[in-house]
Amino acid sequence: MTVAWHGRPIEVVGVGADGIDGLGRSARDAIDAADLVAGSRRQLDLVGVAGARRIEWPSPLVPALPGLLEQWLGRRVCVLASGDPMFYGIGVTLARLVGASALRVLPQPSSVSLACARLGWALASTPVVNVVGRPLSTVLPELVDGRRVLVLSEDERTPGALADLLTRNGFGKSSVTVLEQLGGSRELLVSGVAKRWDRPHGDSLNIVALDCVAERDLRRATRIPGLDDEFFGGDGQLTKHEVRALTLSALAPAPGELLWDIGGGSGSIAIEWSRTHPACRAVTFERLARRRTQIADNAEALGVSRLEIRGEFVGESAAAPTPDAVFLGGGLTADGVFETCWARLRAGGRLVANAVTAESESALLALSAEHGGELRKYQIYRAEPLGGFRTWRPQLPVTQWWAVKPGGLGEESSQAQESRR
Repeated sequence: MTVAWHGRPIEVVGVGADGIDGLGRSARDAIDAADLVAGSRRQLDLVGVAGARRIEWPSPLVPALPGLLEQWLGRRVCVLASGDPMFYGIGVTLARLVGASALRVLPQPSSVSLACARLGWALASTPVVNVVGRPLSTVLPELVDGRRVLVLSEDERTPGALADLLTRNGFGKSSVTVLEQLGGSRELLVSGVAKRWDRPHGDSLNIVALDCVAERDLRRATRIPGLDDEFFGGDGQLTKHEVRALTLSALAPAPGELLWDIGGGSGSIAIEWSRTHPACRAVTFERLARRRTQIADNAEALGVSRLEIRGEFVGESAAAPTPDAVFLGGGLTADGVFETCWARLRAGGRLVANAVTAESESALLALSAEHGGELRKYQIYRAEPLGGFRTWRPQLPVTQWWAVKPGGLGEESSQAQESRR
């Protein structure tokens, strides 16, 4: 939904923990000249707004915003935000509703900028993970030995929960620094080691800095596809890691794109797709309830929070969002599965299908003849013991078909659609 805003632009003022004292003349003038000043109670108190001009945000805020904006048409409106309004702030939501030309944004330094300034870290190369309203496990894909990460906290309990998460996942030796009330008179920095963290809950307004140190024998779990099979629990129904890496390479995920994974099994393809970038999304279809449970468990263990798990494809696909890519790991010989996938795939999207049986390979040959694309065949050998020696044991050969749906210039990707939501 959008709102046609008329009149003077909405002033969006970033406020730091130092309140009115930290604001420049332009920001103060915007607040003083406004007929209405909207923000959280803390933000309104920080700048001293009282009386009839003061509007505290309702909860939940986002569904109420369009109606509020329509009520305010023709008024001088100032919206308060924390720090930089365009960094996980209200400014982003307002820009989607009324457009950038209807806003005048006056930012303050973000908590991330202030944290890097205090720590001496390079802002441009420091990854940031937001766990406000998101599972704490979202941090896991960013954990690599020697890496520095900033985490935007949910509340005062986040630092202790992070220390526990690090310890349980082989990063107990990591340094944890909590930075509270940055830029304000009550600013405080406290550091410790994750596995020895025993600090009581502090201030709810905090950001956590992690200097990652992995245990010596820890298995690496980077964002690059091809994780060891042991990372995925379940009944063994998964694409093995060598073929998984080749399959993800063919699917070619890009930030913000959406995958359909047909026949989820353990969820390995959808999970690894989602791990390649925080903005990648996936829908996996799995008819067996016990496997849907194991997919959810694997996603949680590997820090994937944007995975949608659905039941049988035939009954569930109609309500699923349009995919940018489709992986057919199952259902090749089932009536209507490929046809539905191909019809729903956006123009210019990719479809990759793997086959290990003669029947499914025959289906791929027919699809290739009809739709073009490329056919490949992989044979993986692994060294295994044979008496006192080792020999090469072949895995099942895999036939793979890769195709692009024609007409890629006429339809938006889900990434473009997502950026406007």
